[in-house]
Amino acid sequence: MRIIQIIDSLEAGGAERMAVNYANGLANKIEFSGLVVTRKEGALLNQIDAAVPYLFLKKKTAFDLKSLLHLRKFVVDNKVEIVHAHSTSFFNAFLLKLSCPKVKLIWHDHYGDSEFLSKRPSIALKAILSFFSGIIAVNQHLKNWAEQKMHYNNVIYLPNFPAEGNTTSAQTTLQGFQGRRIVSLANLRVQKDHFLLLEVAKKMKVSHPDWTFHLVGKDFEDEYSKNVRNLILEYNLENSVFVYGSRNDIKNILLQSEIGVLTSKSEGLPVALLEYGFYEKPVVVTNVGEIPFLIQDKINGLLVEKGERELFYKALVELVDNVLLRDKVGKALQQTIVNSFSQKAVMTQYLSWLEKL
Repeated sequence: MRIIQIIDSLEAGGAERMAVNYANGLANKIEFSGLVVTRKEGALLNQIDAAVPYLFLKKKTAFDLKSLLHLRKFVVDNKVEIVHAHSTSFFNAFLLKLSCPKVKLIWHDHYGDSEFLSKRPSIALKAILSFFSGIIAVNQHLKNWAEQKMHYNNVIYLPNFPAEGNTTSAQTTLQGFQGRRIVSLANLRVQKDHFLLLEVAKKMKVSHPDWTFHLVGKDFEDEYSKNVRNLILEYNLENSVFVYGSRNDIKNILLQSEIGVLTSKSEGLPVALLEYGFYEKPVVVTNVGEIPFLIQDKINGLLVEKGERELFYKALVELVDNVLLRDKVGKALQQTIVNSFSQKAVMTQYLSWLEKL
């Protein structure tokens, strides 16, 4: 098989991580595995495997003829058979199909607000998807939406999976004390609900002042980001909560951390949770999206209803105060990831599905 992944940027988001993970994961399994980025490079650039041919289109407008011709040449020269388009890059794949009708298109739907699908625009998407041979959904909500709302038949649910063999050098040194760090891998976006996390941090500063919070994820420098930073100052958390922005060395960051948290109001299956588990971190997470299908409360993590500040605080304190519980749920979560959410497990399903196209 000869496959390329297409993604709009290499910023450190979930869809972007998965585009890189698929390209890297296929590099030694198929004849050709390439990666195309349409609009913007970013923090994930140096995580692309040396064996993966890479193309940056520098696309500036929706109908950028120069970038389309560049993409077409890359596809033709490398005899690409399947174009795997992630998220909003489906439109680039559609335009390519018009000039390369023999290539097969698949769309990987990473839609983050999967619990609010009724508000999702669908008319234009439905027309374009008639040119696609299949859809990959990152959670069951999206699979149901594609089948019932879009009336699409060939849809498969494939969970996200963490990167394996990441050799990014250690660059980030976390503030605070070793063994007393809580990490949140989440871009500064409304759905991630950092405000709840700051409320919890405010209470933790009183009850457990040695413990610190470390926010790792893209800062869009927008109103939400400004409000998060203002609240840190308002709550006098400058020495308790630290904001790092996008970082590549996730393994290094997690090895410096004791507990992983996600306070999201909406999710699919967050890559951050898989990365926590891959590195044996105990977690406190909210009961949204696919998370409850992965996390069993008190078995391989602690699960809290979204928006419940007090319950989240109590769950976090339970982990902080109980080293044995931390060790137990961290090991159990790692085993869950290895068994069901590993690169090997997902790639086997993926390639088997593609064979049938």
